[in-house]
Amino acid sequence: MALTAEALPAELRRVIVQLARTPRLLVACDYDGTLAPIVADPTQAKPLPESVHALRSLAALPATTTAVISGRALRDLATLSRLPAEVHLVGSHGSEFDVGFVHGLEPEATQLRTELQVAVQDIVRGQPGVTLEAKPASVAVHVRRAEHDVSEAVVDAVRNGPAQWDGVQVTEGKAVIELAVVQTDKGNALDALRHQVGATAAIFLGDDVTDEKAFARLQGPDLGIKVGEGDSLAAHRISSTTDVATVLAFLMEERRTWLYGEQAPPIERLTMLSNERNIALVTPDARMTWMCHPGPDSAAVFADLLGGPAAGHFSIRPHVGGNGGQRSPLPLGQRYVPNTMTVETRWSRLLVTDYLAHGTDSHRTDLVRVISGSTTVSVEFAPRPEFGQVPVRITPEAGGLRVQGTSEPMVVYSPGVQWEIASDGVHQSAKAVIELTEGEPVVLEMRGGTEDLTPTDEPARRAEAEAYWSEWMKTLSLPEVERDLVARSALTLRGLVHSDTGAIMAAATTSLPEEIGGVRNWDYRYCWLRDGAMTAQALVTLGSNAEAKAFLDWLHRVLETVPGPERLHPLYSLQGTGLGPEAVIDSLPGYAGSRPVRVGNLADQQVQLDVFGPVVELIAHLAQATGTVRDNDWELVTAMADAVGKRWFEPDHGIWEERDAPRHHVYSKVMCWVTLDRAIKIAETYGRKVEDGWVPLRDQISEDVVKNGWHPDVQAFTTAYEGSDLDAASLYVGLSGLIDPSDERFRATVTAIEAELRSGSTVYRYRRDDGLPGDEGGFHLCAAWLIESYLLTGRRTEAEELFQQIVDTAGPTGLLSEEYDPIAERSLGNHPQAYSHLGLIRCAQLLSA
Repeated sequence: MALTAEALPAELRRVIVQLARTPRLLVACDYDGTLAPIVADPTQAKPLPESVHALRSLAALPATTTAVISGRALRDLATLSRLPAEVHLVGSHGSEFDVGFVHGLEPEATQLRTELQVAVQDIVRGQPGVTLEAKPASVAVHVRRAEHDVSEAVVDAVRNGPAQWDGVQVTEGKAVIELAVVQTDKGNALDALRHQVGATAAIFLGDDVTDEKAFARLQGPDLGIKVGEGDSLAAHRISSTTDVATVLAFLMEERRTWLYGEQAPPIERLTMLSNERNIALVTPDARMTWMCHPGPDSAAVFADLLGGPAAGHFSIRPHVGGNGGQRSPLPLGQRYVPNTMTVETRWSRLLVTDYLAHGTDSHRTDLVRVISGSTTVSVEFAPRPEFGQVPVRITPEAGGLRVQGTSEPMVVYSPGVQWEIASDGVHQSAKAVIELTEGEPVVLEMRGGTEDLTPTDEPARRAEAEAYWSEWMKTLSLPEVERDLVARSALTLRGLVHSDTGAIMAAATTSLPEEIGGVRNWDYRYCWLRDGAMTAQALVTLGSNAEAKAFLDWLHRVLETVPGPERLHPLYSLQGTGLGPEAVIDSLPGYAGSRPVRVGNLADQQVQLDVFGPVVELIAHLAQATGTVRDNDWELVTAMADAVGKRWFEPDHGIWEERDAPRHHVYSKVMCWVTLDRAIKIAETYGRKVEDGWVPLRDQISEDVVKNGWHPDVQAFTTAYEGSDLDAASLYVGLSGLIDPSDERFRATVTAIEAELRSGSTVYRYRRDDGLPGDEGGFHLCAAWLIESYLLTGRRTEAEELFQQIVDTAGPTGLLSEEYDPIAERSLGNHPQAYSHLGLIRCAQLLSA
């Protein structure tokens, strides 16, 4: 039997999708007429195998409980249904929960039940087609197989006889009347189950009048589905037990997708498109899985990466016709066109070329997809604005598609493509099957922020986009070690730059997990002062200064919005404004089921005193590259130095933004020292004034770090003045020059961090309890710091080996995420991550020296 969700009413599908996303779900249903078709002989009522499979699969999911609530005796229900033990069975309209209820009857109730059975036996004796079912707490009279006159006479006799006795509860169903000696009904049973498992929502399916008691108890997000005809309190209706199987199968798929995510592509295999205004991520099989609009820190239009297909995607793949269950063949490979941000995904007779167009108006995003080859392809365009929370309609018209219902206009330019529109009950999607002819490519352009469907010169657009990147690459000076990978890292960093404002994103995504299935999921689509300065500095060292100047100009504008530099937040939006409150998108299951999906970042409100150092160090590098210091940049240096003077002695949340009590972090103190040290050197080199107090304060901070940061028992500089735990960031005691790298205390710190925090190909930030549940991977940036420390302490062989291990973790297109799990051998965290790429660039430069 083929079950297709499209056979269900659209509104019912929509409600099931919502129900599937409740934290703790109870799935309950009747047996006869719901799981099993009604048959003349009740002993032959077998459940549909598809329904049994769906119930079993639902029961196997976390935070999901399944139950069958039947009027049958529990023993008979278990024998007949053969349902797996994972499915709870409730018999006799709720008077028998799984096992052992019969032992709970009071003596008076047991006596009453015996008397009932005798009385009913007298009524049904000699009546053809009437059967009696004895249960632990009730007696049921079945008249389904009796003639109409016999049936009516027997039921009337029961109603007017034992049904009137004190202590007897009567339940009438289809061709059955049941007399119980306990107060129970299916509604009570549903409530008892809900309370027992703490369900946040329930679904109940039933066909009988006895099921109305359960429907009456449903409320809020609950879902009631009536099977068949007749008046009902249920809000939705389906026609048959086959539809029941379809509902359960659809619910199971939606629930599983929400809990686990679908088969999530490995993070390192995601490839980024950029035009320095916006960003998109494409999977290895040419599925556009992530894109926000109008900017990269806006709400997502395609959030397939965090929510599966229902959250939005734009897919192109070889077409597989028929219903043979065939799957599309896997691509042969994916690559960047060298020195560009254009991506090619190749099958044997199909090439998909993707890029983001340049030269468009601000707040407009043109995603260009060129399909070429000699085969048949399937295309699906499924935009889901606002993380899928805004219903959309799609209208085909001459030249393409128009998306309606969004705050931002959106069209797809697709001349000659015949689209079909499908709906999931909330959103519409556009699908097309295209026959490709060799030498006649098909162009699809998704244009966000415009209603323009006029033709364009696609080859010219591609040439413009590729020239933008390749011409910039010609200006760079790349190291010899891993030259191609460094080039890709440089392009990646440049791709994270927001050219309209000068801000630089820490990473392209939100909520890619630091632990699969865990809660360490953060939004990195903003500009951290620290990360932005370090990224710009890496580009300066490669020979590109424009990004640093634009970033510093952005920071000047941010400074105008705060009372003083000491009141700078650690991060800002790309527009230079403060962030709103951190929020959770409950409707998204997260990458591979890793929840919550977060928007915004609470670190916005933290105190991080290390942020001044990287800014001043960037200005020092820019001055060295250009031979001068811009006046406004010197003003920024003095502002940063003043900020250090006002706050360096305070505890803070540190570079890792721990959501715990502030501490006196060694790294933060070192960066305060760096602020003053680089300010003094800039002044001395470029004829600027060294302010009174800078030199003695620099020396004071140095003495403070050496005195309080070194832990003699651990034989290392520790995380903070308080405690003996280690942190890879403390390597900056030597990397910054605060102490000489030849100092035995630095060497000892390198050894201690290597022993405690390095694991094979990666280095963890720390091993301490940071107040959050779960674990995380090792950080590529921390591994880069250890490589530099190895080189400073004469351990080049170890440096080369660890560097090669980082190189080996890069994805096929050369991208690095934030972290790496050396046990599972997979990447973790937001992707691609600026920290990781600037660390790789630094190491390649040092190893090439």
